[in-house]
Amino acid sequence: MIKFRDAPRYMQWLPTETTATVARCEFFARGMVNGFTAGRHRSPRKGFSVEFAEHRQYVPGDDIRTIDWRAVARKNRYYVKQYMEETNLRATLLLDCSGSMGYVGEKAVEVNGKRLSKFDYARYITAALAYMFIGQQDAVGLVTFDSKIRDYLRAKAQPSQVRQVLKSIDSAEPQGETALSVIFDEIAERIPHRGVVIIVSDFFDNAEAIQRALHHFRFRHHEIIMFHTMADEEINFPFNSFVHFKDLESATELQLDPKTIRADYLERVNELIKSLKAAGSQLHADYVPLNTSVPFEKALSDYLAKRRG
Repeated sequence: MIKFRDAPRYMQWLPTETTATVARCEFFARGMVNGFTAGRHRSPRKGFSVEFAEHRQYVPGDDIRTIDWRAVARKNRYYVKQYMEETNLRATLLLDCSGSMGYVGEKAVEVNGKRLSKFDYARYITAALAYMFIGQQDAVGLVTFDSKIRDYLRAKAQPSQVRQVLKSIDSAEPQGETALSVIFDEIAERIPHRGVVIIVSDFFDNAEAIQRALHHFRFRHHEIIMFHTMADEEINFPFNSFVHFKDLESATELQLDPKTIRADYLERVNELIKSLKAAGSQLHADYVPLNTSVPFEKALSDYLAKRRG
């Protein structure tokens, strides 16, 4: 396992195994995005790339090299070709820092001999995504939040942006309650241009409110990706004997027989998952379940390979 003896502490979230994996991956926006340099993604603006968009009638001043002579022969009028301009995208990473993200599952993967909490797992995913976007000359930004926005980095395509993202996620800690719908509405208003919004969260909030807030991102023409981060125990609830449960957001503690609540708990979890999948289908968004028992490099590379396919 990698040891970071001489590197700054924040570099722990980007181990060499991750950079090697991400270097083999590519991300393409499915829809159109607004960018500011030539790149690999489709833009809503017309330019002179290889992908044809439409004809328009010739006006004095147009470059005669763009005239479509076949269209002239058919319609006896002068038409020019327009093409889709290619651009780079702006990706905004939303990292949930609420208290529930601090849960550490018994089956969670280990890094340097320590089992990862959901939050640490999410930090590794977020760091890898930031590195990937900057590596392909796209812009990346970051929002860390619980019931409030804790840090906001506007999307930039500079190589130094990776360091800023790593510093931000290293200084963040899981605390506070969840207020996803309120936060999503606020973030949607802050992002100035259409792009990709990637949410890394356990989505422990009211499902209907989350769906309404996700619509706000789509209204502003963003593509949405939901990385639903949960521990294996939260998904399958394997507890059998009396267990001491603690709410990581409200500090409420209860001693319960898990057999009496298993059915109700699993029903609620399955309803949340069903709701998020339905929102993804309706909004043409990606719903990506993440289980902290699966190595994060594998989970991310599997998703990117599936998306590319």
